[in-house]
Amino acid sequence: MAYFIQRAIGKKGALHRQLGLPASQRIPVTLLRAIKRARIGTIIKNPTQAGPKYIKVTPLLKKRAVLALTLRGFHRK
Repeated sequence: MAYFIQRAIGKKGALHRQLGLPASQRIPVTLLRAIKRARIGTIIKNPTQAGPKYIKVTPLLKKRAVLALTLRGFHRK
């Protein structure tokens, strides 16, 4: 069934903590897309005003950003 999503999410708020954003603030889509496009090990400049100015792209950060973008599309009908 659709229980794979519950297991895939794992640690709630982990992406917020990794990006240094408060849990109450939404993560900008442009930031998620920039992380998705970047290669692992590179340092990207944050295209938004939210969070740190520079972000190092780690494998775990990239996985979490891709998952966030994927899950973002599920709420639409």
